[in-house]
Amino acid sequence: MMKKHGMLNSSITKVLADLGHTDWLVIADAGLPVPKGVPKIDLALTPGTPSFKSVVKAVCDDMVIEKVIAAEEVKDGNPDQLAFLNEQFPNLIAFVPHEDFKKMIEKAKAVIRTGEMTAYSNCILQAGVFF
Repeated sequence: MMKKHGMLNSSITKVLADLGHTDWLVIADAGLPVPKGVPKIDLALTPGTPSFKSVVKAVCDDMVIEKVIAAEEVKDGNPDQLAFLNEQFPNLIAFVPHEDFKKMIEKAKAVIRTGEMTAYSNCILQAGVFF
């Protein structure tokens, strides 16, 4: 390992480096189905580890994000994650029905699976540019 800081997971680092403007990266709870053909980076170790929040924060440290998509159902089904998303991404979140969300991830460059075990702890991060 030659990196001094930042993302240490080589699979995530590779995906982040390969993202283009408007490409999608999904951060998912342990139960979200990953469509066939979409690469899955499985970080899940035990129930709850790593958490959705910790993975989102780590990815956000290395990624320019211009938009976030989450399931509409998070509003009633997981107010804690909704508050986290609103704090992390003020004015960047669009909401879609969960069934639509699951179809949308077919277009993602990758899905990062966490150990999160709470409902609707998923988001699509849309890549922005830093220039």
